[in-house]
Amino acid sequence: MVRAAIRNLAAVACVGALLTACSSGNGTTPDATQNGSASADPNEKVTLTVATFNEFGYEELFEEYMADNPNVTIEARKAATSNEARDNMNTRLAAGSGLADIEAIEIDWLTELMQYPDKFVDLADPELDGRWLDWKSAAVTTEDGKVIGYGTDIGPEAICYRADLFEKAGFPTDREEVADLLEGDWDTYFNVGKDFVAKSGGVAWFDSASATFQGMVNQVENPFENSDGTPIPLSENDEIKAIYDDIATAATDDNLSAGLAQWSEDWTNAFQTDKFATMLCPGWMLGVIEGNAQGVEGWDIANVFPGGGGNWGGSYLTVPEQGANHEQAKKLAAWLTAPEQQIKAFQAKGTFPSQVEALEDPALLDQTNAFFNDAPTGQILAERAKAIEVAPFKGPNYFALAQLVTDALNRLDVEGTDDAAGSWDKALEAYNALGLS
Repeated sequence: MVRAAIRNLAAVACVGALLTACSSGNGTTPDATQNGSASADPNEKVTLTVATFNEFGYEELFEEYMADNPNVTIEARKAATSNEARDNMNTRLAAGSGLADIEAIEIDWLTELMQYPDKFVDLADPELDGRWLDWKSAAVTTEDGKVIGYGTDIGPEAICYRADLFEKAGFPTDREEVADLLEGDWDTYFNVGKDFVAKSGGVAWFDSASATFQGMVNQVENPFENSDGTPIPLSENDEIKAIYDDIATAATDDNLSAGLAQWSEDWTNAFQTDKFATMLCPGWMLGVIEGNAQGVEGWDIANVFPGGGGNWGGSYLTVPEQGANHEQAKKLAAWLTAPEQQIKAFQAKGTFPSQVEALEDPALLDQTNAFFNDAPTGQILAERAKAIEVAPFKGPNYFALAQLVTDALNRLDVEGTDDAAGSWDKALEAYNALGLS
């Protein structure tokens, strides 16, 4: 797993080299068929490919757009995970071909791509100024004002839980009572978990050590890099080490973890069993849970998160330069990320809007989710969004450095090959092998 992280970082470096090699050395503009201007006629019949991952809630929106625009055919490509989408993006960018007309990218690897803004169409549009939360749009805007992506969702976090498993363990099931039970810091969350595991008859408290790590890291202002982009040596990163130790203790010593690697087949299948009782739950996770847990009753969501608030994830739609349908792709990307469509995507899959106007719309705030016991998910996630105090700095090395610690946790939590100290030592060795400091 550590070797995989090293390969990931090496791939980024290779992408940089290849992109430099295939860029135009004299600054000339490619011909019209290469840069997409040949498809500017809004009435021309065109097929647009749209690549996403996980659950964006776009299936019905695609049908709606094609009905309103009979000249457009949309072909959807959906990667199973963000990592898979990232690998595809890096490979196709380096090759100079093969990307979709619209490519979704995730915030954790956005900064890698911001190093190559010339590989994406400028989506800046005065008519769309102020559409998104300031921090959401700032992340995809270069110093000279180029915008490489339109914001889709953000990931305000709550706690999703199995009310039926809570009841069997003698715990409260009402979402307000659960929120009161879990109100506090991460120690509170883990201590309640120890009590639950003692009474549950073998049900774990949370799904995955690495997933829990992600939630905790999202509350750290500079988790792996200083604000100037320089890496923080892992051997000197006391804050990350403390988080690692807390999760390692909770997962293995206290048996709170189900020992699953998030997004693995075992993790997906575990939703059909009584394997775990709680999980960290950004808005976009609602659709994932519902999809994996079809036929399982008892899921609910509490308006609480350890330590206050946090944002996990959120994505953007980009239009790669290598595509052949720039104008039509820009039009579709703008439509998909408009307030009305963001609300529809939230209603479909729980992807919480990043649009300022959408956040104040009663259609969002009044939204309930039948699968989660008719929970007022719109109101809950809006309040969780207000609780976010830190937007972690994620520089160009964030993805690879976070993977080192994720791999370390998986070795002890999922694979069972290492103890906490030994697995951390391997992470330090892998960091040193990267040659970053």
